[in-house]
Amino acid sequence: MIKNQRGVTLMGLMMICVVLVLAAVLGMKLWPSYMEYSAAKKAVIAIGSDMRGGTVADVRKAFDKRAQIDGIEVIKGADLDVSKDGADIVISFAYPKKIPLFGNVSLLIDFAASSAPGGAQ
Repeated sequence: MIKNQRGVTLMGLMMICVVLVLAAVLGMKLWPSYMEYSAAKKAVIAIGSDMRGGTVADVRKAFDKRAQIDGIEVIKGADLDVSKDGADIVISFAYPKKIPLFGNVSLLIDFAASSAPGGAQ
């Protein structure tokens, strides 16, 4: 009685490893950009809730201070769009981020966030 072997072939295992390595490299290249975006978004939301009666200059100074502490380098206080929605201050930003992957292949991501409830996520 001959029994057929089951399992993954060497070629199949190599293909799975290549896919996993490419996914890991992509994740390692994207992670810092998303972390910086997340820090900028948290700063904007915190400043928007803290600065109820502040001026545009106060909001931008507060963001620059927070950006210096949190290591946010992709946007500055001058890049923020500050407006009023009733008594609340709404702070928003948007920027593109180009991430080189390999050779002449890059990934372009458009980040946007707002301190308004239901704003850009």
